[in-house]
Amino acid sequence: MKNKRTLAHILALFTSVVWGTTFVSTRILITNGLSPHGIMFVRFIIGYIMLCILSKGRIKVKSLKEEFLFALAGLCGMTLYQLFENVALSYTQASNVSVLISIAPLITGILASRFSGEKLTNSFLLGFIISISGIFIIGLNDSFVLKISPKGDLLAILGAVVWGFYSIITKALGSRGYNIISVTRRIFFYGMTITALVMPALGFDVTLSYFTTPKFLFNLMYLGLIASAICFVTWNYAIKILGATKSSVYIYLNPLITMLFSVVFLSEHITTYMVIGTVLIVTGLLISEMRDKRAKKLS
Repeated sequence: MKNKRTLAHILALFTSVVWGTTFVSTRILITNGLSPHGIMFVRFIIGYIMLCILSKGRIKVKSLKEEFLFALAGLCGMTLYQLFENVALSYTQASNVSVLISIAPLITGILASRFSGEKLTNSFLLGFIISISGIFIIGLNDSFVLKISPKGDLLAILGAVVWGFYSIITKALGSRGYNIISVTRRIFFYGMTITALVMPALGFDVTLSYFTTPKFLFNLMYLGLIASAICFVTWNYAIKILGATKSSVYIYLNPLITMLFSVVFLSEHITTYMVIGTVLIVTGLLISEMRDKRAKKLS
C-alpha cells in the first residue's frame, strides 16, 4: 500500500507538471487561429482514441445510477470545466482565472468532506492559504492590479466548482473495482459526446491543415495524447489511492509550471514576484503533505 501511495504522489506531480505546460501549446495554437473550444474538442477525440487502444474491453456498468455518474464526470471534468475556463479568459484577465481556478483544492476538500467522508484538516487549510497567496502574487506579477470582471470571474469560480465535483465522482467510481483506464475511457466518451452536442453552437474551426503542419500537429497530439489521455488516467489513479482532497493540492503547482515554461518557450521574464510566489506555493504544498503525515505518526 505504501508503494501505491508513493506512486500516486509521483503520478499526481507528473500530471500537474504536464497540465501546467498545456498553456504554452494552447497559446501557440490559439495565436495561429484555432479557437479554444476547437482545441478542446480535438483533444477529447485524440484522447478517446488513445484510451480505446490502451483499455481492455468495456465496463459492464452495474446500474443506471452508476452510468449517470460516468456521464456526470464527463460533463463536469471535461466539457464544463474546459468551457468555463476558456470562456472566462474572454471576459477577464488571465491572472484572475489563474487565481480563481486554483481554489479548486479547497472546494474539492469541502465537497469531499461532505460527500466522501474525507477530513478537511488544519494543515490542508493552512497549506491552501499559503499556496493561494503565492498563486495570487504570480498572477499579479509586477503590476499588482486585479480588475474585477464579474462574468469572467464567476465562470472561473464555476470551473473550480465543477472540477471539485469531478474529483469526488471519480473517487466514487474508482472505489468500485473497475480498471482505471477503462473508467477514464468511459468518462471521455461522455465528455466527448456532450461536447459534440454543443459544438454547432460554438462553431467548429478545425481544418485538415492543422494536422499537416508539423508544429500544429505536435501540439495537438501533445494535448490529446499526453495532457488528456495519459494525464486523466494518472490523475484518476492518484484520486483513487490518495483521495480527492490530498490529490487536489498538486493543482497549486499548475501556475508555477506554466510560469516556468512561459519563461523558456514564450520568452517571458522572471520577476521578484514570481520568485516569492514560487516559494509560497511550494511551502504550502509541503505543509499540506508533511504536517498530515506527522499527525498520523502522533495518533
